[in-house]
Amino acid sequence: MPMKAQSLSAGAPQLVVDASFPGGNIIVEGYDGDVVLLRQDLRDTEGDWFYWCFRVTGAAGRALWFRFTGSNVIGVRGAAVSDDGGGSWRWLGAEAVSGSSFRYSFAPDIRDVRFCFTIPYMETNLRAFLDRFQGNPSLSVETLCQTQKGRAVEMLRVGRLDGSAGTRVLLTCRHHCCESMASYVLEGIMDAALGDSSEGRWLMEHAEILVVPFMDKDGVEDGDQGKNRRPHDHNRDYGGESLYPSVRALRELAPRWSHGRLHFALDLHCPHICGEGNEHIYFVGDRDPENWRRVETFSGILEEIQAGPIPFKVADNLPYGEAWNVEANYRSGKSFSQWASEIHGIRFASTVEVPYANASGAAVTPETARAFGRDLARAMARFLAAESPGTPGTPIS
Repeated sequence: MPMKAQSLSAGAPQLVVDASFPGGNIIVEGYDGDVVLLRQDLRDTEGDWFYWCFRVTGAAGRALWFRFTGSNVIGVRGAAVSDDGGGSWRWLGAEAVSGSSFRYSFAPDIRDVRFCFTIPYMETNLRAFLDRFQGNPSLSVETLCQTQKGRAVEMLRVGRLDGSAGTRVLLTCRHHCCESMASYVLEGIMDAALGDSSEGRWLMEHAEILVVPFMDKDGVEDGDQGKNRRPHDHNRDYGGESLYPSVRALRELAPRWSHGRLHFALDLHCPHICGEGNEHIYFVGDRDPENWRRVETFSGILEEIQAGPIPFKVADNLPYGEAWNVEANYRSGKSFSQWASEIHGIRFASTVEVPYANASGAAVTPETARAFGRDLARAMARFLAAESPGTPGTPIS
């Protein structure tokens, strides 16, 4: 659970750093003048990971350094900061970073400032998105299951919902709960599928899209790392008897819901916080060469039609057998994409990795991530029109 508020100094009793809000995660280790010493809470994580998100109150008019005492967990664009209680976020910038520390000057009238290693996306964000489409007949908001802690796992159905859609699509997100930028991409996909564009109209006529926005809902709201959770994380729960209710429920539902018409399954992720291979968008290949051929075909469509500011290149994809995508990764447990690739009728099953902050030199923000999601929807409509029987027509002129 998020730690309770801590007063950092008897000399500054109003100054408090805490994680007592949805998605919060921090452990405060001490206070040295204008330097706050802290580290991320790894809880049940095997090894190290980098998620943190905390709130500062009582710092008006001060300039503070925040120093991480363990591994360096600050990304290439610095911390994300919100000075309106989490309502909006921006990148603080690399110029505020020195090693494993960052500096922030608090305005004289500021009350609540939040910092995060990335830009968060919580249930409140999803609710705000769904409010825009209230009454839309092409959207149904349902519940997949209850979590281990009693939270509802949202399940959305988008597109043609009368049961006669010629093709079906399955989209999942937040198997690793800290990977929040992927949620903004998912918003972009749904926005396009519900919009009055050529691809939106095609999807509403020919496709039923099943969306699970938070596969690890407890982890999202509790502020967990999610990746490498012991005994295994949600994206290694698709073999044998599933440990997590959301995975178990999805494995039971999807084959019945698809009726052999599930042709496209995509799981949205974010890669490591930074470093080589983690600052561009890429699809992850599996051992099935035919499925990988289709993923490459889809990637080619996406590269051709993309219109958003985040670049994508087929050459950046990660085939099976390269970097971390090797046999040892498969032995750690069956993933969503491996499971989905075995469903009868599937034409495409893959994972897409969207960087947290920097993608081929472009800033990743909620706006740019949504734009990439809209590009994904356009490519998806064109791919499905060509690959799926019973769905005629060209969705994009």
